[in-house]
Amino acid sequence: MASPASTNPAHAHFESVLQAQLCQDVLSSFQGLCRALGLEPGGGLPQYHKIKAQLNYWSAKSLWAKLDKRASQPVYQQGRACTSTKCLVVGAGPCGLRAAVELAMLGARVVLVEKRTKFSRHNVLHLWPFTIHDLRALGAKKFYGRFCTGSLDHISIRQLQLLLLKVALLLGVEIHWGVTFTGLQPPPRKGSGWRAQLQPSPPAQLANYEFDVLISAAGGKFVPEGFTVREMRGKLAIGITANFVNGRTVEETQVPEISGVARIYNQSFFQSLLKATGIDLENIVYYKDDTHYFVMTAKKQCLLRLGVLRQDWPETDRLLGSANVAPEALQRFARAAADFATHGKLGKLEFAQDAHGRPDVSAFDFTSMMRAESSARVQEKHGARLLLGLVGDCLVEPFWPLGTGVARGFLAAFDAAWMVKRWAGGAGPLEVLAERESLYQLLSQTSPENMHRNVAQYGLDPASRYPNLNLRAVTPSQVRDLYDVEAKEPVRRLSDKTDSGKPATGSVATQEELLHWCQEQTAGYPGVHVTDLSSSWADGLALCALVHRLRPGLLKPSELQGVGALEATSWALKMAEHELGITPVLSAQAMVAGNDPLGLIAYLSHFHSAFKSTPHNPGPVSQGSPGTANAVLFLGKLQRTLQRTRAQGNGEDAGGKKPRMEVEVETPSTEEPPVPEPDVPVTPPSQYQEASAEDLCALCGEHLYILERLCANGRFFHRSCFRCHICEATLWPSGYGQHPGDGHFYCLQHLPQPGHKEDSNDRGPESQDLPTHRENNMPSRPSIPVAPQEGTSPVPSQPTRRLIRLSSPERQRLSSLHLTPDPEMEPPPKPPRSCSVLAHRALEGSFVGWGMPVQSPQVLVAVEKEEEESPCSSDEEAEEDVPLDSDTEQVLWNLAKNSGTMNSYPTWRRTLLRRAKEEEMKRFCKAQAIQRRQNEIEAALRELEAKGTELELALRSRSSSPEQQKALWLEQLLQLVQKKNSLVAEEAELMITVQELNLEEKQWQLDQELRTYMNREETLKTAADRQAEDQVLRKLVDVVNQRDALIRFQEERRLSELASGPGPQG
Repeated sequence: MASPASTNPAHAHFESVLQAQLCQDVLSSFQGLCRALGLEPGGGLPQYHKIKAQLNYWSAKSLWAKLDKRASQPVYQQGRACTSTKCLVVGAGPCGLRAAVELAMLGARVVLVEKRTKFSRHNVLHLWPFTIHDLRALGAKKFYGRFCTGSLDHISIRQLQLLLLKVALLLGVEIHWGVTFTGLQPPPRKGSGWRAQLQPSPPAQLANYEFDVLISAAGGKFVPEGFTVREMRGKLAIGITANFVNGRTVEETQVPEISGVARIYNQSFFQSLLKATGIDLENIVYYKDDTHYFVMTAKKQCLLRLGVLRQDWPETDRLLGSANVAPEALQRFARAAADFATHGKLGKLEFAQDAHGRPDVSAFDFTSMMRAESSARVQEKHGARLLLGLVGDCLVEPFWPLGTGVARGFLAAFDAAWMVKRWAGGAGPLEVLAERESLYQLLSQTSPENMHRNVAQYGLDPASRYPNLNLRAVTPSQVRDLYDVEAKEPVRRLSDKTDSGKPATGSVATQEELLHWCQEQTAGYPGVHVTDLSSSWADGLALCALVHRLRPGLLKPSELQGVGALEATSWALKMAEHELGITPVLSAQAMVAGNDPLGLIAYLSHFHSAFKSTPHNPGPVSQGSPGTANAVLFLGKLQRTLQRTRAQGNGEDAGGKKPRMEVEVETPSTEEPPVPEPDVPVTPPSQYQEASAEDLCALCGEHLYILERLCANGRFFHRSCFRCHICEATLWPSGYGQHPGDGHFYCLQHLPQPGHKEDSNDRGPESQDLPTHRENNMPSRPSIPVAPQEGTSPVPSQPTRRLIRLSSPERQRLSSLHLTPDPEMEPPPKPPRSCSVLAHRALEGSFVGWGMPVQSPQVLVAVEKEEEESPCSSDEEAEEDVPLDSDTEQVLWNLAKNSGTMNSYPTWRRTLLRRAKEEEMKRFCKAQAIQRRQNEIEAALRELEAKGTELELALRSRSSSPEQQKALWLEQLLQLVQKKNSLVAEEAELMITVQELNLEEKQWQLDQELRTYMNREETLKTAADRQAEDQVLRKLVDVVNQRDALIRFQEERRLSELASGPGPQG
């Protein structure tokens, strides 16, 4: 059969458009197609229908069928919804092109201007399921045959722009290249319209083009005049991207992609990387697309040590400026990291070329991200109205590790097009703006999990995408400031001052309110008379009474008879920290001496903010106090448990007599209850007796102000000083240890083990260079070290602990683990224990050693059917046979062998791998969201410390300020203290999620290791094999127990919150 191109020249041009891989080739082929058909490019939907009528052979028909199916949706009104609307789209990035396509389908006249003349960005974007379906519906497979054929769903920016450009051209979008939009030109008189200021001199037709809708997709560095932008800042974060040539050899196709590895839950990988190469990273991702694409977050000190950065500068622009980055060192850095991550299997790594012909590797700063305060505005002059909308990075700059950029960018493009439809339909300006802002509020919360599951129904109508949609969340009266009769001042960039978490519930107590509350809580205790917030607390009895009021099971008031003030105060400070989660702000000596009244007020305000909703009833409060700082309490107990475990492992006295598993929530047990010792005087730990200089940092010796104080192991530090002794990383709750030998603090990755001498590679010597060749001793899959857990517990020294019910303040939590079951389900189920949920469930059949049931064939039938129905496996798709690592390959082989499904269900391997990678991606994104929020909290705490220092200096100075002014300063200081406590509590919540991620990773590793032993024949096992199997099993049981403790903690918190109800209960 003859090719269509042999008889009709237009067919050849059309095929050239489909196959073109360069922007200029697409444009020239499309111009040739229009000439062959006698059409003028940029003619809108009528042009599309003329092209379709003249190109009716089989190859074109399959594309027309897809586009017609999309255009037939009722929302487009057969292309007549916006026929009288003229739109200007600025920017030919993926979001700008996607918005242009939607506007063209609505029937609007669309002109797009782009300052570049070619597409050259190789960087790869992660795709959500709905974006995959959306692009397939636009004919992505016709334009790019390899679309979503690997184990991970992604596409390079360049390929995405090319396929959207082709669709936009076919739909009649008029595109102008090499034209820069510089601003708006208001109508000079009544009867004229809005125009654009463009450079260089545009064609007369474009210069005179009048429009009533402007959609800006020009990137984060350009936001149209009138919009306000807010900066969301964290601590310094340096990203590195590298693109290497993909030769598509057999060896390259066998290298598995990396959906994301994060230090926050896989420290051993990065420790191995550091020792092998001297490179210190926070995370790394590898996608295989047009190029081998790597993106990673590097630490500044490592870049300085390895010569990538020539000099350390405080200004980020100067630090990462081209003059301060050594290109050769950056290339060596990226090549070595990529080589290690892929075990050297990519061969010789050759950089792809960027737009300027240079190696495509760059360092960028994502410390701060910009977010527009509003997504749309309306300007009016001389009766001419202009609707302005933002999409893409100029609306919200994405946090790249989350992989949300293109997905939320497409959602914003749909929302903007819906806004234009409503505008063209005659809705009032304020009504249109209110609807758009209501949708904008949803954007930052969207994820594949909280949108409609049926991606095939997604369309322009927001109700098809967002469940529980409320288009009246923002009222017209709230958006009046977005309707300008005249153009207003230029864009303002505001710093997100607090980004300091959620405001604390309720108002901050004044000094008088705090005193009154303390008097109520301590009333009725013998010998306790609280008359002020200084001398009344010197004997320690008032603080002991307050602690007893909140935790009455700790001791009886009669036991304090004969106990000195220092001992009583030390005990109360310790119990408040260990049992209530209230960390000290001042030492026992300072409280007894009464020389730090501001510190005492700040400390007592923490009690008030945590327990102020507790009603004052005779006798002690219930154990389920709704205000307990439970996350801080839980992590504090976990930290002390780990310290005792390490001390026991070192053969030292653990110190103290508290049970080993302090993190557990008490459940019925067969163990004998602890025996109380009421006759033994209460003796505080030695560290509380020694910590008498809370005004000075224990590390740097500099002065400590109240907001700066961080207490660890009974000593006070600056947060900025409390860092790992080796890598200088910030030490998070439950994520550090103190070495008993040198007394230094370390992150868990660098904490020296007993009998282990520090490797010089750990410290990263100044003379260390990056390797130029691959390391031969590279570990195939670094294992996660599991801290040993002793099976016995020391004898406790205090009365039986009662059930602790914990609840957290209402606030948005990144640390929601979704582990709590329905109330009627007992016991609560454990969460998925591996990084790949579905793969793990399917693999249970091979884990016969624990007596798990063999996986039924029906499960795999369902998986096979689901795979066949998935939008990711259409008839026109030919997926690559993606390789598995050896561990996963062995496990899947066992599954198929045991279930008898090897020949019956040929897609099992691809399905399980894809699902496993999806779960790994979700976990990586979750970890990166946590890390980003941690960085934002750290930045917010620095701001609070600076403000608190100013207020404290003003209060402590012997100035002649009026008492009213001092009272105001004190109230402001207490407000800062409350904000700090709220941030610290949120930080603890995040660390609980980090613990869960760590335990998931450990359990996955131990599962795999245990399988290798259990799958062997018993007769072939040696004594060493059995001993090793037993050790792995004990470690696995320890990890399971720790996860159970986390689950019980979450369940207790949920029950406590339910018990507290909407209001405080007694």
